[in-house]
Amino acid sequence: MNLNPQQARSLVAICLHAAFADGHQGAEEREQVRKVAESLGREAEIDFIALYQDVLLGRLELAAAVAGLDDPNLRQLAFELAVGVCEADGGLDEREKDFLQRLSGLLELSRPAADSFVREAEALGQAPADGPLAGLPGLDEVEPAAASSTAAAAPDRAELDRTILNASILNGALELLPQSMASMAIIPLQLRLVYRIGQAHGYELDRGHIKDFLAAAGVGMTGQYVEQFGRRLIGGLLGKVLGGAGRAVGSQATGSAFSFATTWAIGKVAVQYYGGGRKLDTDALRQAFAGLFEQAKAMQERYAPEIAQRARTLDLKRLTDELRR
Repeated sequence: MNLNPQQARSLVAICLHAAFADGHQGAEEREQVRKVAESLGREAEIDFIALYQDVLLGRLELAAAVAGLDDPNLRQLAFELAVGVCEADGGLDEREKDFLQRLSGLLELSRPAADSFVREAEALGQAPADGPLAGLPGLDEVEPAAASSTAAAAPDRAELDRTILNASILNGALELLPQSMASMAIIPLQLRLVYRIGQAHGYELDRGHIKDFLAAAGVGMTGQYVEQFGRRLIGGLLGKVLGGAGRAVGSQATGSAFSFATTWAIGKVAVQYYGGGRKLDTDALRQAFAGLFEQAKAMQERYAPEIAQRARTLDLKRLTDELRR
């Protein structure tokens, strides 16, 4: 089946409700989600920015958004997407849990199945940043340098570059898989990539620091997931999923290019930041990330065949099991 405009609006509205479910987003996070809606609206020729305002100001209730989804597959998809948005920042608070319970009821989903999916997503969203990842060649081979390292003891930049490229290809491939859990794995993988880069430069990082670093660079977790979903929608992948086409690797979805570019830019700006002794301020970080993101978008087409091949051979269950350890 193909999504009609009303169904697309309903899915995006539910994602926006999920983004605001915890009730304590800062002005910066709201502004980032607004920019995502504005950007996606231009590309999809749908007025997502008006939709954003309707949700934020309470003019479009959750029940009204759910009413626009009359297909059981769409309702299940809407719930999974909402879980991903709520989980993007690494954990559900009580407001988000209450929101998801209410949403599953409005969608008339099986409560045990919905609760099971939430538990799986929570385990993935809270995956440790410092865990091993055999599914990403090169990531665990990067040796940490001492905090007082000399130039001779500095990490191998070529090896770090290979690590960043591997991570970018993997995340691009994940966006070509139809399962919602594939998209949910992207942010934990990005956190793990930054951890390894910091470790290679002699810094032991925790999840809180990594999230602060990404926020300083302008990479908000909630906004990123909303954008990933929106670009999958624009790229037509959701239609393929609902049509039962399985792994959509015949052409590069827009969401795949976005995730490849975001991951590559995160990795490269992390090398600049930790390799330079953490001296870049917020403005410098954001400027560096923006430039690297544009550079990565231009690179993505070159690696499209490798991304598609990785998607064909990727064992999602094994990868998510490794992330949860």
